[in-house]
Amino acid sequence: MTPESPARTLAAHRERLSLPWWAWPAALLSGTILAAELTFGLPDIPWWLPFVVLVPLSVLLLLPLNRLRIAVTPTEFQVDDARLPVAVISDVVALDAAGKREALGVGAHPYAFVVQRPWIPTAVQVVLDDPADPTPYWVVSTRKPVELATLLLEVSRRERAERSS
Repeated sequence: MTPESPARTLAAHRERLSLPWWAWPAALLSGTILAAELTFGLPDIPWWLPFVVLVPLSVLLLLPLNRLRIAVTPTEFQVDDARLPVAVISDVVALDAAGKREALGVGAHPYAFVVQRPWIPTAVQVVLDDPADPTPYWVVSTRKPVELATLLLEVSRRERAERSS
C-alpha cells in the first residue's frame, strides 16, 4: 500500500454555526407574547389556537439559521453549499470583532462572498487568486478564526505545491 500525500491525510476542520442558547427561549417568549396579543385582540377565535400555531412556528423559523456548516477538506473550503478549491486561496486573515466590522463595512468590495452571523463576533477573510472569478475574497463567520485561517493556509500551500510538482 502506498502512503498518501500529506495534503490527503491532513486533519479536517468542521464547524457548525449554531444559534446561541438564548435564541431558543427568546423565540418561545416572542411566540407566546404574539399569541397572547392575538388572543386578546381577536376574541372570536378559540383562546388556544394562536398558541398552538405561533409558539411552534416561532421555533421552526429558527431552524434554518441553525444549519450552517463550515468544513475544510484537503481540496475544498466548504461553507454551507458553496465550495472553494483551496488552490485559489492566496491569503487568509483571522478577523476579530473590529476587523470583521471593518471588512463588512463601507469599504467592502461589492463582489465579495459574505456568510456572516451577527451573533458570532469573529471571522476569516479568505483572499482569492483566481483570474476567472470576479470574487476578490470571502468573509466567513467562525468561532475559531485563528485555527481556521492557519489550516486554510496550510492546506492551500500543500495543494499548490502538489499541483506545481
